[in-house]
Amino acid sequence: MKRRDFMVAAGAALTWPLAARAQTGKTPTIGVLMVIAENDEEGQTRIRAFREGLAAAGWVDGKTVNIVYRWAGGKSALIPRYAQELVELKPDVILANGTPAVIALKNLGTTIPIVFALVLDPVGVGAVQSLSHPGGNVSGFSFINAEIIGKWRELLAEVAPAGTSSALLFNPKVNPWYYNFLRELEAAPQPAGKIVATPVDSFEQIKSVLAMQADAGGTLIVAPDAFAVTYIKEIAALTLEHKLPAVSVYRQFVTEGGLMSYGPDLPDIFRRSAGYIDRVLKGANPADLPVQDPTKFNFAINTKAAQTLGLTMPQSLLATADEVIE
Repeated sequence: MKRRDFMVAAGAALTWPLAARAQTGKTPTIGVLMVIAENDEEGQTRIRAFREGLAAAGWVDGKTVNIVYRWAGGKSALIPRYAQELVELKPDVILANGTPAVIALKNLGTTIPIVFALVLDPVGVGAVQSLSHPGGNVSGFSFINAEIIGKWRELLAEVAPAGTSSALLFNPKVNPWYYNFLRELEAAPQPAGKIVATPVDSFEQIKSVLAMQADAGGTLIVAPDAFAVTYIKEIAALTLEHKLPAVSVYRQFVTEGGLMSYGPDLPDIFRRSAGYIDRVLKGANPADLPVQDPTKFNFAINTKAAQTLGLTMPQSLLATADEVIE
């Protein structure tokens, strides 16, 4: 078989199951693999936005589509197990939330179309061949990059210029890819100061790290991490207790009492992910759908937290904030 004929046949193989279901009138199924917990506020916010996006395209769970969920709750051991369970159910398409989720699905070698949401460095981790031409059966929406991490450090330097360093909190079992980002930052030193990789894999370690960072006169970055978001409320409380200036990618950090949050609009990404799911269910091949970067960002400040921390928030920051919580 010539290469061109093979590629045409391979493309048809990917779209055939969807076409067959359309002919039989069978209700399609969407598998959803979430790396965070079902009862987390952040998890519910994401899924609510995803379902809104589906509904806008005419897909309603239990009527025009069936949605099957798996929630790993920040536990790295559950992610490959749930990925296997979803693949065995043979859904028409899978929404993979987070880098560990899409990597677990890729490792299974499945040909089921996969749309990812909030993946770090999709090319670097091997999720796609390139952003403009993903190739294979995977595409979706990226999350943060080294530039955003540098932005967090700059924000902390504005409110706490005496901070010795910023600890980047993450669980390496869930997100080992932060080391790549930090190497990229080190290659182009940031004027705002040093960011230190701070791996944790238990809440006791989180408490210890925050106490030590406060004693050292440092600051804290709570980056995208399924493990950290599980304890976002507790982390926010601890930063106030230890008088530790902190910024997170999660808006929930600020609503729970933390100082600042800056990052992509997560509900917007999940609504847009639903658009890709819609296109796949209608026959599109993920290989032809370019990976998209975040287009909307949100910056929130909690002025009550600033008072508790003994900080004076610069007017320049308050003026540029999308949301100020008092």
